[in-house]
Amino acid sequence: MLVKTFGSAVSGIDAFTITIEVNISQGIRFALVGLPDNAVKESQQRIDSAIKVSNYKWPGHKIVINMAPADIRKEGAAYDLPLAIGILAASSQITNHKLKDYIMMGELSLDGSLQPIKGVLPMALRAKQDGFKGCILPIENAREAAVVNDIEVFGFQNIIEVIRFLKMTKLRNR
Repeated sequence: MLVKTFGSAVSGIDAFTITIEVNISQGIRFALVGLPDNAVKESQQRIDSAIKVSNYKWPGHKIVINMAPADIRKEGAAYDLPLAIGILAASSQITNHKLKDYIMMGELSLDGSLQPIKGVLPMALRAKQDGFKGCILPIENAREAAVVNDIEVFGFQNIIEVIRFLKMTKLRNR
């Protein structure tokens, strides 16, 4: 199943929306493409641990993730959250009903908690400019992003809270 989540890359004071496409199919392999740096490539281990600790399962299938556009360098562990949510949605463990509405960013600890990230203000500005409904971020970053008017900002402590929010959002918007 193919699922898209959205993140943001920051370069100086500018941010660019990153589309994260996750496809799960027959086979056993993990591939991450689209100009990720080493910290992004290492996300598999952080995501695997966070998913398992949160009582979800790492899919026993082939996982291919594309981070587009490919010509923009993706740096740091801040992509952990949208990658993890994409994997859970593509493996049908969570709903993907509202993923198109939010930019998500956050580094995952092995226990599933979210660590603060850098560059949240330009990310929130880009999310608003690109027509997203809001941003899903670590709780420590929510106040910074909230200075942007006319965009929803949600801060969470861990991946379980993000999953609960996405489930509640689906129920609320039926």
